[in-house]
Amino acid sequence: MHARKSRMSASPVAFAVAAALAAVPAARAQQAGANPEGLEEIVVTAQKREQNLQEVPIAVSVVNGSLLDAVGGFNTESLKRLVPALNIRKTNTAINQALFLRGVGTINFAIAAQPSVAFVLDGVVMASSGEAFGDLYDVDRVEVLAGPQGTLYGKNASAGVVNVVSTKPGNVLDGYADLAYYQDNEVRLRGAVDIPLGDKLKTRTTAFWGSFDGYLNNISDTPAGGDANGYDRWGARTIWVADPTDNVKLTFIGDYRKSDDNCCAEIIGNAPTGANAAALAKIWSGVQFKGVETRDIKQNLAMKSTEEAWGLSLQADIGVFTDYTLTSITAYRNWDATEYREGDWKDIPAPYVGTAFAQQHDYGPQTLDTFSQELRITSPGGQFIDWVGGLYYANTNSDRYFRRDDVVCTASTLAADSTGSVPCEQGKSTYIYPSANAKFGATFDTFAAFADGTVNVTDRWRVIGGLRWTQDDLSYYHNYNFSPVAGPGVRAAPAGTPPEKLKGDDTSDQVSGRAGLQFDVTDDVMSYFTYARGYKGPAYNVFFNMGPNNTEVLDPETADSYEIGLKSTLLDDRLILNIAAWDAQYSNFQANNYTYLNGTLITTLTNAGDVSTQGVSVDFLARPFDALSLSGGIAYTDAKVDKFFTPPGQKPTVANDTQLPLAPKWKGSLAADYTMEFGEFNVVPTLVFSYTGDQYGDLNEPPALLMPSYSTLDLAVAISDKPGRYRLTLYANNLTDQSYAVLMTAASGAPSTGGAPRLQIPREADRVFGAEFRMNFGGSR
Repeated sequence: MHARKSRMSASPVAFAVAAALAAVPAARAQQAGANPEGLEEIVVTAQKREQNLQEVPIAVSVVNGSLLDAVGGFNTESLKRLVPALNIRKTNTAINQALFLRGVGTINFAIAAQPSVAFVLDGVVMASSGEAFGDLYDVDRVEVLAGPQGTLYGKNASAGVVNVVSTKPGNVLDGYADLAYYQDNEVRLRGAVDIPLGDKLKTRTTAFWGSFDGYLNNISDTPAGGDANGYDRWGARTIWVADPTDNVKLTFIGDYRKSDDNCCAEIIGNAPTGANAAALAKIWSGVQFKGVETRDIKQNLAMKSTEEAWGLSLQADIGVFTDYTLTSITAYRNWDATEYREGDWKDIPAPYVGTAFAQQHDYGPQTLDTFSQELRITSPGGQFIDWVGGLYYANTNSDRYFRRDDVVCTASTLAADSTGSVPCEQGKSTYIYPSANAKFGATFDTFAAFADGTVNVTDRWRVIGGLRWTQDDLSYYHNYNFSPVAGPGVRAAPAGTPPEKLKGDDTSDQVSGRAGLQFDVTDDVMSYFTYARGYKGPAYNVFFNMGPNNTEVLDPETADSYEIGLKSTLLDDRLILNIAAWDAQYSNFQANNYTYLNGTLITTLTNAGDVSTQGVSVDFLARPFDALSLSGGIAYTDAKVDKFFTPPGQKPTVANDTQLPLAPKWKGSLAADYTMEFGEFNVVPTLVFSYTGDQYGDLNEPPALLMPSYSTLDLAVAISDKPGRYRLTLYANNLTDQSYAVLMTAASGAPSTGGAPRLQIPREADRVFGAEFRMNFGGSR
């Protein structure tokens, strides 16, 4: 189905030479209205007020919406190839996916735990990492703030923030519509329209739809066979901005999205080995094992992930006390997600333990509702003290049902498996059907008060300081219905045993904050040194197989981070060059430990110990001459375990100095576009090179499961008329056809896969060609 494959790799040293100035915050000035004498000012809201990026004493990477369009990026996953500090854990469903910054993130399956990287959409903090993985459409910019940001963004920002800002309504009737088609029948439609309704009210409404058959081939003869790892999704957003008076601005945003994805199946890349190799080879007959180039699966349950999400928010900005601004953001969000998981990766029962063969399928719908209210007041800029202070409240309720269905067979004919006969043949085997289910949930109530400011001591010296007090009220419940018979990955009890009911609650509070110095070396060079205290709230390990031994509350995770940085604007505003170095220590790190339950590897969320991350990043944006724009970035990150907690009487599962998962030491990106004029047309080719170093997918992985480094090269060529009414863009993503895995994990109960690891292969691991046609209408924005 997929012809394979040329290979390309790049060492970090070679990359550093090729991108000596590099690191994509991936900030790129928009071409329209750009200053021919230099770069446009980049405005961000990282500190809850509009500021020039070069004045902000934080390592901030900015991905402009125009760059996302240029490279065909349409979801959160596309950001990781543009921002070196950012990585993503991609799994079979959005429920279990996570964001990582500077090598730190949260991997867990517990409903009563929260992320380390906050995802913020138009001023509203998402309660779960899973909510971050919808489509990115009609985006003005994405700001990525690396390092603890709890002072202004709260408890879910102990490792950083991804802040998405949507395009706001314009002042004239305006809009666009575009159609994109990529090989393997991938189709995307998008459109937006600005409608001004008088001098005091304007709106912008955006809609999208996308469909893709998939890039894996399920060769099973069961109904699950066919294309896999595709999607079908659509959504809309409307933004209304009203200015009823000169000092009042109201912004209402409503959004809705729905997806039905047959995604994301894991592949078994290597042929089985060991005692069960012959039986497994027979079961997987027809699968072409090619390592990371494998695109075949053979499963009788279509891996599936569905989502329905919507949200409403109202932001009021009111001028008070002459030049101060009172801001209120009231929001409600709902997220429903369901996973259908193939847990044995085959289409018939396969080796389990002893002479038993088993099959495992999971079903798990989850709902999450969040109400939040932020109230803050911001001083005018340019004063002796520039400050912001406020209050924050959020209530989150999450509920989940999870069912695991096994099929286990035993038969005397199993002794013949060593000759390659198919196990568990109907009429020749004895079957049992273990099945267990649980209903569980959690409630978070968060109260916070915060203040942050900058004292402008002199024209060049500034003192930075901020504090945030947070109180967390957390409660959970867990009701477990035992399986009447034993099976892989379920807890069993005799028939008639009543459900096991657990519940608990905890209240804790914490103070986080930051302090630092900022000094203007020259008018064009700013330096800073900061200390930040990060905080992630308490948690309970509430998951499907939770038992009485998992009921202790996990202590809050804290971070102590030091950062030194230099931001410079050089060469007559044609070069922005920013450098940051950091050293962060995390205590009571919340992470998964591992144990086996009836032959299936399961995870247990614990205070795993102490970890640290140190490193340096370099970001740049340049316009050597008016037609050429360059942007890039490179980051070196040393994120590791300092001391891992081992329960008394048990052997250590993770050694000290172990590299943290999804924390490559080297990661970088380089983007370039060049504008060429041909009569009445402009032609703009854009190249994006991305490099990711060696990394592990989880904490307890042996050296054999190290995912090797990979690099990709994407090309887009945009052809447009000079007035900008029409644009045709041709895409060639992953030009070198470099195949790679973004997640490699040990098999659950290794005998079930013959010792072979499971691989998560993204769509971007194939060379893909496509085209997009856009029509713009109305007045110029």
